[in-house]
Amino acid sequence: MADTEQDRRAALEAADRALALDPRDLSALIAKGDALAGLGDDRAAASFYSSALRAAGDGKGLAPEVIADLRRARTAVQAQAQRFEAHLATSLAGAGFFEAATSSDRFALSLDLMAGRKRLYQQEPRFYLFPGLPQIQFQPRETLPWLAGVEAATEDIRAELDALLAEPELFRPYVEPRADRPNRDAVGMMSNADWSALFLWKDGEEQPDIARRCPRTLAALAEVPLCRVPGRTPSILFSKLKAGARIPPHHGLINTRLICHLPLIAPPGSRFRVGNDTRDWREGQAWAFDDTIEHEATNDSGQDRTILIFDVWKPELSEEERALVSALFQAVDGYGAGGQAWGV
Repeated sequence: MADTEQDRRAALEAADRALALDPRDLSALIAKGDALAGLGDDRAAASFYSSALRAAGDGKGLAPEVIADLRRARTAVQAQAQRFEAHLATSLAGAGFFEAATSSDRFALSLDLMAGRKRLYQQEPRFYLFPGLPQIQFQPRETLPWLAGVEAATEDIRAELDALLAEPELFRPYVEPRADRPNRDAVGMMSNADWSALFLWKDGEEQPDIARRCPRTLAALAEVPLCRVPGRTPSILFSKLKAGARIPPHHGLINTRLICHLPLIAPPGSRFRVGNDTRDWREGQAWAFDDTIEHEATNDSGQDRTILIFDVWKPELSEEERALVSALFQAVDGYGAGGQAWGV
């Protein structure tokens, strides 16, 4: 690196000449970053270091001295990011605008995204997108006034579950093949008993043999705005994840509903991630989430984890919009034989 300001400016001009010929010249990008850092402009320097790191890709085939320079550039970028984050946090807190523990969660996420601490997860439904709905990973409790009532019935629901668990043959793999559609392996989940289910309602139809054994469970859901599309939804089920098992990252089918979990048997070490947010299941503490945002589950305990799952309309949808979505899929299913089954 040049030692005097005159040397640094000369190095800057030389780097600019090289970049005019090849904007992806790694050595020139790093040299310009070095010159700018020497002149005290760390923020601009970091932008050129970052450009060099992106252009380098996986670094295969690069000379050892270039690899060394790239490592130095990465260290400088990380240090600059830390200084920038500290500056933002100090400035916002000093102005009385932001306190991490109490300020807007959405604004806090925007800072994490700007700083690169978190990545942006978007709705990616595999079948149907209703535009304009908020990108929310876990739905705020205050928008779900019925949730506490479901939680209050945890003991009653658990008692009905315990009777069913005494007959383990009732549970079937959650992902099962269909004869009338192509079947993909679903990342190892097809016909995998590690993730199994027992349905009270499935694809919009009551399963009478199981439903009649769970009257208190269904009573607890009587006031819940279940997502109703004839032949498709709701689904109400007990979902069991075996000890040591994992449900790999995946996306749901439609973004007009929320998937709700009521943990009934939730050993420590069983957890669930939606987007950037990872939470432990806790018995009797329910939540609702957007399953079109990437999500996954792990059970690192020595005990099976079992939860109640059901799906509800997103509260942002008007009654008219709910009716339109329902009518749309009835029309879809009216074309040809056999509809596209939904999963949760």
